Amino acid sequence: MTQPALATRYHVFETAAGHAAIGWNDRGISSFRLPARTAREASWALLRRAPDATIVDPPAPVRAIVDAACRYFAGERVDFGDAPIDLGEQEPFFARVYDRVRKLGWGETTTYGAIAKELGAGPEFARDVGQAMASNPIPLIVPCHRVTAAGGKIGGFSAPGGSFSKARMLELEGVSIAVDAGKKPEAKKPEQPGFDF
Repeated sequence: MTQPALATRYHVFETAAGHAAIGWNDRGISSFRLPARTAREASWALLRRAPDATIVDPPAPVRAIVDAACRYFAGERVDFGDAPIDLGEQEPFFARVYDRVRKLGWGETTTYGAIAKELGAGPEFARDVGQAMASNPIPLIVPCHRVTAAGGKIGGFSAPGGSFSKARMLELEGVSIAVDAGKKPEAKKPEQPGFDF
């Protein structure tokens, strides 16, 4: 049975890595945009997924998650495992992927293929795990940056700055994975949004 859509509110805030945006409804955090260079870019990225969202000051429970995100991007060890979330309607496999990935702790990484195997799916489902990560509506809180490609490769990342941003987030957690050879970090281009720390 499809649950009725709830009104989304959102807030844009500044972190050590740039401006981020968080969206929520009465069930929990429903959207998160990783840091971009400007508040406008962060707001635009959130509104792409939730075009009817209204910007407001966050209530205390959401403010606590905002504060935790700010501490995270300042390099402090933070756990979002208890944050209430609302992923909306998801394919059953994607929902299982998000549930598993949410259990990854600070500095703990795994691969797309390992997640598929843990969920009882064959190696051909590694691509589906990657698609779930690319569609993740609340990165950082569902820590998709901790899921990498096989062979020690960083893998893709759909947030501002791409794989370079993913590598920077992992570096904050003490994990060093090089961006795939031959690819220029998107965040280094001045016109591109992304982490700049």
